[in-house]
Amino acid sequence: MDTTTDNADQLFEAGYYCAETVLLTIASEEGISSDLIPAIATGFCSGIARTSQMCGALSGGILALNMIYGRRSVNDSVTQNYTVVQKLLKEFKEKFGSQNCGELLGCDLATRKGQKEFLERELYQDCQRYSRETAAMVRMIIDQQPFENQPHESSTNSCKPHEEEVNSCRAPVESKG
Repeated sequence: MDTTTDNADQLFEAGYYCAETVLLTIASEEGISSDLIPAIATGFCSGIARTSQMCGALSGGILALNMIYGRRSVNDSVTQNYTVVQKLLKEFKEKFGSQNCGELLGCDLATRKGQKEFLERELYQDCQRYSRETAAMVRMIIDQQPFENQPHESSTNSCKPHEEEVNSCRAPVESKG
């Protein structure tokens, strides 16, 4: 775990933001390299683009888990992914008391006043701690839960479990012809 927390600290101190730090830490430890990493995490930083919503470190953790456990095709199940994401959400809230950036920091990053307070109170140190500890949580989840590529079972469709053969998270596609 020390390696993960050290890696996260180094990335944060190098200038990456919370969501970028967590995603990049886990990607590098897993040997995953892409031009999209950390770019796909940037908008999740600062409580989702300075809107003081979900903590960026937590968002980055979810992205990192998706990178490992996310579906590779429509035939794959979402069950394992949802399980590990729910585990991270629960652990984060238990550890920090909230999942919301504004509540965690005690300021509103969407305002100049909040941004000034963030700098004056050196709240970036809190963000670094959330990033470091979230990366460690994700690392532990990955180490404890090996990826299992399971085929989709229509009975486990959690969007609308009673509609078995339909992907009920999206509107049905009409056939042409």
